[in-house]
Formats: sequence, structure tokens, C-alpha cells
Amino acid sequence: MNLSQLQKYAKENKVEFIDLKFGDLLGKWHHITIPGSGLTSGLFKSGVGVDGSSLPGFSSIERGDMILLPDPATAFIDPFFDRPTLSMLGDIMDVAEKVTPYSRNPRRVAADAHAYIGKIKKGAKAIIGPEFEFYLFDKVNFYQGPDRAFYYLDSAEAEWNAAEDEENLGYKIPYKKGYHTAPPQDRTYNIRSEISSMLAAVGVDLKYHHHEVGAGGQHEIETAFAPLPLMADQSMLVKYFVQNYCFRIGKSATFMPKPLFNEPGSGLHVHQYLADENGSLFYDKTGPASFSKLGLYYIGGVLKHVDSLLAFTNPSTNSFKRLIPGFEAPVAGTYSVGNRTACIRIPGYQRDPKTMRFEFRPPDGTMNPYLAFSAILMAGLDGIKNKIDPGLPLDKNLDELPAEELAQIHQLPTSLNKALIALEEDNSYLMEGGVFTEDLLDNWVKLKRTEVSEIRVRPTPYEFQMYYDL
Repeated sequence: MNLSQLQKYAKENKVEFIDLKFGDLLGKWHHITIPGSGLTSGLFKSGVGVDGSSLPGFSSIERGDMILLPDPATAFIDPFFDRPTLSMLGDIMDVAEKVTPYSRNPRRVAADAHAYIGKIKKGAKAIIGPEFEFYLFDKVNFYQGPDRAFYYLDSAEAEWNAAEDEENLGYKIPYKKGYHTAPPQDRTYNIRSEISSMLAAVGVDLKYHHHEVGAGGQHEIETAFAPLPLMADQSMLVKYFVQNYCFRIGKSATFMPKPLFNEPGSGLHVHQYLADENGSLFYDKTGPASFSKLGLYYIGGVLKHVDSLLAFTNPSTNSFKRLIPGFEAPVAGTYSVGNRTACIRIPGYQRDPKTMRFEFRPPDGTMNPYLAFSAILMAGLDGIKNKIDPGLPLDKNLDELPAEELAQIHQLPTSLNKALIALEEDNSYLMEGGVFTEDLLDNWVKLKRTEVSEIRVRPTPYEFQMYYDL
């Protein structure tokens, strides 16, 4: 919408406030709210001042002054504000010399990554379709102090409440039996439908939603495909709507990869393909699994750089508590057709040549989608540019392979620190075309190493169980 259309839209919806949302380097949203009268041309030219030094991974205090410029194409009426409020997503701009996109602005990275495709394959665009898995809890408490540390989570539908609960109505979900379970065991289908309807109202279309494997309240919402920059915005919207709607009705949603011990983890599987006006460039009816040579080269690039990619797609210490054998988790750096234990899966059910794609299975919801989607794309484009052959697919269940055979297959990093080491050693493909910058990468590693250190120095309850009486 242009300014006049936006002003008309605001008037029709009796807008009283403008809420501007923007992400920090880690992928967490911040916001600032201005009066509705601020919806003028000046807002889109001069923006709103923010302190970049107060945002994780952004500017130092001596260069803290920055500008937030809203993007009118992202405007929507925010349903979580009591007063009529028009929300827009924005970009952080550097004002050191002249107003330019800040190098560490995540939306800038996604836009530049998408533009870089033209240098490798003219006329192509990246199409992304994520699966958003999350847990929905009825009670959540946690605390870490010098004298105590604990977390307490509860879900009314979980089997651990079968013996005694406040409802006394039964219909609990047995361990790892939640996949596509029907009501009344699936007691939150209306919540998912309501969230999906709210997302559709702001332009985020649904593919489907369902209950996931985890009996303790695990769910999935999968959205329709969209170009990379738009899907990165929409990914932020999905998390915002899921978390805020659940909070509104007295429940708590988390995209944390492994909130429950010995229960299935939550991923954010990323379906993707390159397309032109005729559809997917990954389709070739004569190719293996109907995949084109270009598509296989793309897969080859992702597999070559997979260890360093995990520093962006799985950027939390908790991420690697999910990437373990036995839970349909991708733990090996290989690709397959229909095999969910490989890190890349070509879906065996694909029938439409125009959307021929593969699924990158390691990512999870702790990612910054602007950076993670861009990193995967840059790895794939490197594969096309250098014609990296991924070899033959591995269509075996990796959870059941003998140790000697498994040892011949590349295993993914088992910790965030190992992924960060891989990123430090393998990052030149990310900096092609100035998409990622050395400055951004250095700050990302610095932030993430701090997280690793914070976890390393804190005792856990299980350590007391193992070591207290020694």
C-alpha cells in the first residue's frame, strides 16, 4: 500500500496507534508504539530513532543512535492490542554517515540473499515453506538462582496426568502417540484453527495444522509457500500470533526445540526450491527421484556446508538436545527420498512438478528466520555455482544402522560450540555478494559463545542426582 492507501485503511479501521516491530540479531522482536497521527510521509522518510546499543548483537554505545524505518507493505491490524492499532515491520538503518541499511539488520540480509540469486540463476527466486512445531502448556514455571534451579511444565492432555487431574475425564494421549490424534484427545484443535484464521487475515496462508507426536501438547502449523524475504517476515508473524493468542487464553506456547526430556523435540523443517515463471527449477522427470541436476547441485552445497549452517539454523544449546537418534531427528549429513533420519529429505509424496522441492530437517524455532533461510540459500547457490555433486541418496533408517556402517556417514555437530567452530572455519560462501558480512558473523559467534558459557558454568538438577553423594 502507498501512503494514501495506508491512511485510508487506518481511517476505515479507526486506528489510534501505530506499532512498529523490528528484530534484533538473535531474532527476537522489539516494538515501539506511536500515535495514529504519526502516519505521515515523514514516518517513512525519517523513521523513528532507536538505541542500537541496547539490542543484542547490534551497535556499541558510542554508535547507538539508529533509525527504524517501517515497511508499509507489512501493515496489518494487530489483534492483540485493545485499542485499534496498525502494526508494521521495520528495518534498522545506520546513520553514521548517511541513512543506509544496517549490516546487521536481519531483514537486510534476507533481501540481499534473495537478490543474489540473480547472479547465479537469472530470473529465479527462492520459495520457502516451513513447518512450525511447538508445545502448548497449561502451566509453566522455571527459575535459576545460586541456591536453586528448576523448571515445571504441565499439559492437561499428557499421559502423566492420567492417574489424577482436576478434570477426571480421561482422554489422555499415550507417550509418543500424539501424531494426528483426533478429538477429544486432541483438545486444542480449535486453538490451532483460531490462530490459523487470524494468520490468514494478515496474509499468512495455511497449508494445514495438526497435533504432533509429542503427547505433552505438541502441535504443528504449516504455512503455504512464499518467497524467502516474505516468508521470513511471516515466520516472525507465526511465532507472534501463536505465542500471543495462547497467552491471551491462559496457555503458554514455546518453540523451544527440546522442552521435555525423552519426548519428541520441535523442529522448524524448511521446505524449499528455486523457481522461475514456469515453476520449480528442481524438477526433471528423467532425473533421480524426478530431481533436476541443478536441484542436486543445490543439495550438494547444503550438505557441503551443513555443519556451519547449523550455527544459524540450530543456534541454541537446547537445539542439540533435539538432534539425537531415536526421535526421527536428523543426525546425519546426507540426503534421501522419504527418509526422515537424513538431514535432507526429498518428499516421496510429491506430485506437482511446479513445487518440486526438498526439506531441510535440522532447523528449529530458536533460529532467526532471516539469517537461517538466507544461510541455507547461500549454501545451495554455492552448490550450483561449483556444481557440487551430493552423491547417491541414503535410504536407510539411520537409527537402525550398525555402528561400523554409521561411522562411514557424516554426522552433524553434536553441540552449538561445534557448529560455531564449523562456522568460523567455513563462512566464505555466506559473504558472497556482501550478503553476510564479517562484522555480522563475528558478532553472531560472540553472542552464541556467551550462551554456551552461561550454560557451561551452571549446575543442573541431574548433576545432583549423578554426583551429589560421591
